[in-house]
Amino acid sequence: MLLCQTETLARNGATVNRDWRKSQQCPGTADGCVEIAWDPEGVRVRDSKDPGGPALRFSWVEWKAFIAGVKEGEFDGPTVMDQA
Repeated sequence: MLLCQTETLARNGATVNRDWRKSQQCPGTADGCVEIAWDPEGVRVRDSKDPGGPALRFSWVEWKAFIAGVKEGEFDGPTVMDQA
């Protein structure tokens, strides 16, 4: 994963860094990807075209379930073979 940006946040009187990353499969400096950041509560996901915009927040349980679904093909779209 490629590091995109590091945010410095104040949390409970402490300074915390959040590193936003995107896939190495994302072409160059293109802004058509999603970026993720890990933190103690889980994973945040945002649109690389709008890094200052809203981010979705997922708990670790939700993120692990999503990744398992991706690996199992749960989100695969129809293929040419499906249409035959």
